[in-house]
Amino acid sequence: MRMTQNSSQRPVAVVTGASSGIGAATARALAAAGYEVVVGARRVERITALAEEIGGRGYALDVADAESVAAFVAQIDRCDVLVNNAGGALGAHSVAEADLEAWRSMYEVNVLGLVAMTKALLPALLDSGLGHVINIGSVAGREVYEGGGGYNAAKHAVSALTRVMRLELLGQPVRITQLDPGMVETEFALTRFGGDEEKAAAVYEGMEPMQAADIAEAVVWVVSRPRRVNVDSMLIMATDQSTAKTVHRR
Repeated sequence: MRMTQNSSQRPVAVVTGASSGIGAATARALAAAGYEVVVGARRVERITALAEEIGGRGYALDVADAESVAAFVAQIDRCDVLVNNAGGALGAHSVAEADLEAWRSMYEVNVLGLVAMTKALLPALLDSGLGHVINIGSVAGREVYEGGGGYNAAKHAVSALTRVMRLELLGQPVRITQLDPGMVETEFALTRFGGDEEKAAAVYEGMEPMQAADIAEAVVWVVSRPRRVNVDSMLIMATDQSTAKTVHRR
């Protein structure tokens, strides 16, 4: 149900990792759907600008830092939707050549950060009467591929956590959903390859990837289902992609 923007009873959505890509697009889409959106990310200048643009609130947030999470959540007194979007991949090392610091960082952000935010906001989500947690996973959490070990492991952990949460919270006034995107043209590849623009561009060469707004639209659709409906999981792929590594290129 769409709420009016000037309603004092607007539902509140929290989006992590909202400084770019899927997070920023999701914040815009939820705001357009009538939510008051609270955005968090490490790049404060970006979320400040985004919050001003959408009429929401923006605070510094590093989901891998306990003090940062606590300070962020302390500024939120209501939460109807939590979109755990913060995450990402670092490098494409084989297991034999694993960069353990990069792998540790991926686990802390993608997995422990998700747990920290969910744990901190769960009381507010339950108080809302029908809260909704949306975990942004990845096709990498459904399939494995060479050079993806660290990211595969982290996103498979997200999938396991989502299923556990669904079991543990069954009967409580909260829905749990996981959205698994395939190839989306964002800063994802640029981050993965340490800012190497040539390598990042090659990921999407000759094919048409999805855009961040495509995933944001799915988030809005999921949260707008009748309360009797819980979309457990959704795999969203580019038309030119059939598996994590199978891509049609022109």
